Amino acid sequence: MDSSVIQRKKVAVIGGGLVGSLQACFLAKRNFQIDVYEAREDTRVANFTRGRSINLALSHRGRQALKAVGLEDQIVSQGIPMRARMIHSLSGKKSTIPYGTKSQYILSVSRENLNKDLLTAAEKYPNVKMHFNHRLLKCNPEERMITVLGSDKVPKDVTCDLIVGCDGAYSTVRSHLMKKPRFDYSQQYIPHGYMELTIPPKNGDYAMEPNYLHIWPRNTFMMIALPNMNKSFTCTLFMPFEEFEKLLTSNDVVDFFQKYFPDAIPLIGEKLLVQDFFLLPAQPMISVKCSSFHFKSHCVLLGDAAHAIVPFFGQ
Repeated sequence: MDSSVIQRKKVAVIGGGLVGSLQACFLAKRNFQIDVYEAREDTRVANFTRGRSINLALSHRGRQALKAVGLEDQIVSQGIPMRARMIHSLSGKKSTIPYGTKSQYILSVSRENLNKDLLTAAEKYPNVKMHFNHRLLKCNPEERMITVLGSDKVPKDVTCDLIVGCDGAYSTVRSHLMKKPRFDYSQQYIPHGYMELTIPPKNGDYAMEPNYLHIWPRNTFMMIALPNMNKSFTCTLFMPFEEFEKLLTSNDVVDFFQKYFPDAIPLIGEKLLVQDFFLLPAQPMISVKCSSFHFKSHCVLLGDAAHAIVPFFGQ
C-alpha cells in the first residue's frame, strides 16, 4: 500500500449536507482520509422528493468557500443573478432596493442541486468515501469512536483521529458533547413558521422580473420569491404559527391571499396555491447556540450543529 495512504489521519464527517460535503472537500485537499456518514439516501439517485427546502441566495461569502474547492464557476453558471430587492406593496405598487452597485448581485441557486454538486465533488477525491443510509447511534469523543447503523441494521464501531459533526440543528454529535462538563447550549424557536409555494412559468417565460429577490412585507409576516432556472419562482411564506392555524379550508387560504397578497394570486393560480398550501404543514425555524464548538482535538461541530440560525441571517 502507498505509504501516503497509511500515514493519512482518519476523519469521520457526520452529515452529508451542504456543510458536510464541503468540509469533506477541504479535508481531502489537506490529505486526510475521509469517511462521510449520511443518514439519508444519496439525493443524486433518490427517486422521490423529500419535501420542500428554501432556495439559497448565494452571496460573496458563500462563493468564496466554493471558490476554495474549485466549484465557484460551476455553481454560478447554474444560478440566477438578483441585483436588487423588489418590494411588492399591498396596493400592487413595486419598488426596488439595489444590493449594491450595478455590478454587484447575489445568486439564486437550488439548494438540492448545490448539495448534489458538492457530493459529486467530494466523491472525486480518492481519499473520500461516502456512506449513505448510515445513521449515527453513538459518539464517544474521548475515545474518538463512533457507532453507525447502516442499511444492514448491524451497529458498527468506527475509530478515527477526528470526528466532525456536520449533522444539523438537531445534531447527534452535539447531544453527546452536551454530556461533557462546562458545555453550554441553548435553543430557541421563533414564533414564525415557513411554507413554500410556487409561481409557475407563464407562456414559457418568467411570470415576474427574474433578476430580483421579490418581497411582500406585511407587518408580522412576509412572502419572498426567488427565481429558478426552469422559469418558475420558489415562494416562501414566513408567518406566525397562530396565523397558519387559522387557515383551515381552501376558501380561507384564497381569502387570506386576496386580502394580503392580491397580486400573487394570478401569478400562482388559485388551484396551485391551495394544492401547495396543504401539501405539507408549516415548518419551524430554530436558532442554536453552544460553546465550545470542540472537544480537545478529537471532535468539532460545524454549521447548524454549532450555530443554527434562521434563514434571514444566512451567510
